[in-house]
Amino acid sequence: MSFYLHELWGNGVLISSVLAWLIAQIAKIFLFAMTHKKWDIERLVGSGGMPSSHSALVTALCTSIGILDGMNSEIFALACVFAAIVMYDAAGVRRAAGEQARILNTLLDEVDRGEGVSPARLRELLGHTPVEVLAGAVLGIAVSYCYYVIV
Repeated sequence: MSFYLHELWGNGVLISSVLAWLIAQIAKIFLFAMTHKKWDIERLVGSGGMPSSHSALVTALCTSIGILDGMNSEIFALACVFAAIVMYDAAGVRRAAGEQARILNTLLDEVDRGEGVSPARLRELLGHTPVEVLAGAVLGIAVSYCYYVIV
């Protein structure tokens, strides 16, 4: 078992990707506190917000693979396609779902005021703006690049 853990700790692609994700998640707590004037520790594990941790993770993955295996490798191409799908989903599909949740919550508030109904609220912060996705992507590239330059 310890052999496998040792191998995982030696996987720079995995470490740099998870590190980029973790930095993005921690940054969300502080950026949320600065913009909303309150602390929300849920931002550490929640989706949505600035920067996109999904984008940070997949671009760190791409960058690491590009550094190690070259940008003309098949695995780099696969990682790039995977990253594009994840970032498109973060800024497109999940953002649209969050917007729909916001509209439905507004309707539920109106129903609640008129009829005394107490409906369940939907989660609105699901996706990312293009700026949040771009910020996550830049963060992922920077973390991966620094990981390989420093280590």
